[in-house]
Amino acid sequence: MPKAMSYTKGSIIYFEGDTDDRVFILQKGHVVITTTDVETKLQTSEQIKQGEFFGVKSAIGHFPREETVMTLDEAVCISMSSLEFENLFSNNKQLIMKMLRVFSNQLRQIHKKTESVMNNNESFNQMDGLFGVAKAFYSDEKWQSCEDVCKIYLRLYPTEANNKELKEMLLKSNAYVKKGISSSTAAEEIAAVSGGGTSIKMFELPAFKRFQKTYENGQVIISEFERGETFYLIQSGNVQLTKCINESNKNLDILKPGEFFGEMAILDNTPRSATCVARGHVECLEFNKANFEMLITGNPQLALILLKIFCKRIYDQKRRLRILVISDPQARLADVFCMFNEMNPVTSTADRRRKFMVTESDIVHWSGLPAQTAKDELKRFVVSRKIEIYDTYIIVNNIADMQRIVESRSDQKK
Repeated sequence: MPKAMSYTKGSIIYFEGDTDDRVFILQKGHVVITTTDVETKLQTSEQIKQGEFFGVKSAIGHFPREETVMTLDEAVCISMSSLEFENLFSNNKQLIMKMLRVFSNQLRQIHKKTESVMNNNESFNQMDGLFGVAKAFYSDEKWQSCEDVCKIYLRLYPTEANNKELKEMLLKSNAYVKKGISSSTAAEEIAAVSGGGTSIKMFELPAFKRFQKTYENGQVIISEFERGETFYLIQSGNVQLTKCINESNKNLDILKPGEFFGEMAILDNTPRSATCVARGHVECLEFNKANFEMLITGNPQLALILLKIFCKRIYDQKRRLRILVISDPQARLADVFCMFNEMNPVTSTADRRRKFMVTESDIVHWSGLPAQTAKDELKRFVVSRKIEIYDTYIIVNNIADMQRIVESRSDQKK
């Protein structure tokens, strides 16, 4: 049951790195939250207003605390367990929409910081940005994806139908697609995501059939920079999230059955922040902007699932940002392996040999390094017998070696 907690001036409610499932509401006094900026390593502080929640993301996402919270004077906070918060959240429509918008904005800010770190200094308007996405897929020989984005571009900007470069990209992409070639690595992509998973049971009811959409490998479901009018729930298959950085597509994440995408543009009325591409056969439910709030507030369990997804994405994106701010190439690659180790924990720490179902290309993407630089550094790891690279997986012979490399070299900033 929620209870009031009294604190004296200068009390620490919790430290960064603590593991705690409590959520707090500031009832009286003043509280300051201190966080460490991932890029600059400098501390920033923000004061919490009375009536505001804090500690939500780490509590319901079951992650270590990302901030230290201290009282500035005598304060009273309402403390509740994550389960108690979930019950409160599920029954409060106003709180549901407020927290979803807050978390959506936090995730978008992390995406912007990621762009900045990856030296994306170009300032795009929506039209130029969408054209850049099409060019990136064209350069990568992702023919189906390129064709789809070109069509989206023409649908939004029909006056550009005579754009010579666009016509060339569309004609060539269309020719390959007609031959049954969606990309230069289509077979590899389909093999990499075979299997799938289970969907959320509540959406298997006949009433949801009218929302169902299907996509094949390489098809673009939504494109970065286009206006957001729909969001999606994956029922089967996998969806690749990519972001166009300096006319090159960078992988952000791979979404699996039961996950949402596209909801950020719905919540804050901004253009899409990433491109979502089908990997293999994908079935998903498409909902529009008009029924989003009704669907979310009318299904408390769905709203809670979406909130937890935001918590995980924010945590994961911050983790990836930590990789990108490492200037030393070997340390950055080593931290990619450390990230995969954190994502796939083992029960026994005695065996430090790890097998990750990723390819060399995956590691290159996650590192954010120029492809040749990353491949050269990976070869050095192979020569020194730190890793073994195979077609569909990579073995790290001692994950502690990777952790030591990160600790000894990652203090250098970009």
